[in-house]
Amino acid sequence: MHAADVYDYAIVRVVPRVEREEFINAGAILSCQRTGFLQAAMALDEARLLALDPAADLDTVRRHLAAIVAICAGDTGCGPIAQMPYRSRFHWLTARRSGIIQTSPVHTGRCTDAGAALEHIMDRMVRPLRAMG
Repeated sequence: MHAADVYDYAIVRVVPRVEREEFINAGAILSCQRTGFLQAAMALDEARLLALDPAADLDTVRRHLAAIVAICAGDTGCGPIAQMPYRSRFHWLTARRSGIIQTSPVHTGRCTDAGAALEHIMDRMVRPLRAMG
């Protein structure tokens, strides 16, 4: 078993009306420099988004979230950004923006399995809370 690796992650937020500064967490992006891991996961709660803004353009939001996943994967259909080195893609995706899709500040963690760490972050920060019982 190897020592834990350091990773960086950011939460992907949907801000349907930027002027109101209200958002929902819709996904996460995780990068582990030592292993070359870069992946995004999305779980858009459309009902919560529509509660914030009944006129939200769900198709546009879905398309933008899917583009983040594809850029992380290096999908050639995403143009030159998807072909940049993975750390450059992570930094480009997590740069501050004032649009409908934003990311949280970048946070750091340690893990032995980056994919499992991404799933853990999704469960804690993005997916609906489960009732205790």
